[in-house]
Amino acid sequence: MLDVAVPSPKPAVDPSPEPAVGRARAALLSPWSRLGLLAALLAGAATAVWVWQPHRLLADGWPSQVPGAAAVVLFAAAYGLCTAALVPRPLLNLAAGVLLGAQAGLAAAVAGTVLGAGVSFGLGRLLGQGALRPLLRGRWLGAADRQLSHHGFRSMLAIRLFPGIPFAAANYCAAVSRMGWPAFLLATGLGCVPNTAAYVVAGGHAATPTSPVFLIALACIAVPALAGLVMAWRKRGRLRGA
Repeated sequence: MLDVAVPSPKPAVDPSPEPAVGRARAALLSPWSRLGLLAALLAGAATAVWVWQPHRLLADGWPSQVPGAAAVVLFAAAYGLCTAALVPRPLLNLAAGVLLGAQAGLAAAVAGTVLGAGVSFGLGRLLGQGALRPLLRGRWLGAADRQLSHHGFRSMLAIRLFPGIPFAAANYCAAVSRMGWPAFLLATGLGCVPNTAAYVVAGGHAATPTSPVFLIALACIAVPALAGLVMAWRKRGRLRGA
């Protein structure tokens, strides 16, 4: 009688968790998940600023225990963080003049502007570019992207000099494009000086609103803004047709 070998049962194979972990990691690192994280960060930062109410410094004054050079550095850092948290720059520029004076306030405001723009640009490039670049299919969006990508420095310099363009929107539009870091930061630092100086000088001489310096600073704020409104009004037909 022949002995028939009975194959032994194969051991049950435990399902490996690696595919599920890989899918979860891919979902968390997907472009839209990162864009959602960026939106959550901005919302949290705006909420923190609203709770902290930095405008109280205008009433309370700068802490007396902070010396001159340290005050400039500290204000520039706070300025940059507040700018990245979508606090309006005109308010921060006025505060720089009121708290630090015209010269130190201008230095702190320009440094804070570059810092805040760099933070926004980095966040937008890391968390938003992957999700938003595929959406640049329209004629106007494509043209704007090509302009920022191929002529980054002069395009950003013009944006910073032109009044009325939201600072944060320009940061994130540049981040979605292929503009390089050096062109973005250099154009921001140079282009922000005229408008920033006008607000800082106005804040530094706010105690004497009838002084020539204060009136000239107000004119430097009002005239470019009026010119921007006139230009936008004249271009309204073309934009409407587009």
